[in-house]
Amino acid sequence: MIRGRDVSRIEGFSDAVFGFALTLLVASIEVPPDFEALKLTLRGFLPFALTFALICWIWYLHYNFFRTYGLHDRLTIVLNCVLLFVVLFFVYPLKVVANNLVPLITGIGESGFERLSDADNRFLMVCYSSGVVAVFLIFVLLNWNALRQRQALDLSAEEAFDARSAMRAHGLSVLLGVTSIVLAVTLPANRMGFAGMIYALEGPFQGLNGYFSGRTRARRFPSSMPEPR
Repeated sequence: MIRGRDVSRIEGFSDAVFGFALTLLVASIEVPPDFEALKLTLRGFLPFALTFALICWIWYLHYNFFRTYGLHDRLTIVLNCVLLFVVLFFVYPLKVVANNLVPLITGIGESGFERLSDADNRFLMVCYSSGVVAVFLIFVLLNWNALRQRQALDLSAEEAFDARSAMRAHGLSVLLGVTSIVLAVTLPANRMGFAGMIYALEGPFQGLNGYFSGRTRARRFPSSMPEPR
């Protein structure tokens, strides 16, 4: 059921902040004066696309939550404001990590990780992973708040199940972020790359969670599944 059909003031304000966060991604890009400068600018396309996609993903999670539940209580407003604050701060370490990670993986351009000290690399990874933890922990709390108000929202058993599934999915992202922080702080310098590589498990974790949640949902609520054609 869609409860938030109209764009609320919370969503309007949030969309403006998300738009500003995307603006920060391109704020440092200047019009290239010549072809060589243009080639250097084009090398930043993949890092920009990566950061743009991650911000859009967070925006979509935000959009889907408010369309589903349409909450405007005080706790939701506080959590939403904290989320927007984190997103604005998260843009900077996200941009730096993407600008250095993509050249390291693709071999196109020069990665700046080698020029940083071990302490700086650890600090950058901890900043990035702290942003991941904060963003998805807020989504866990938002869904928990919706589930807490299931009677007021008149949530069906199926919708309550979906809220719990969303909490588990976001909780997995939090777990990966915490693991990354621990690895960044504890691993020796020559193995610290595992603190970033741990995020490769995001896809498999979410895929498995979606698979098992879908099977359980189909078993508990067979009437909600589409009829086979």
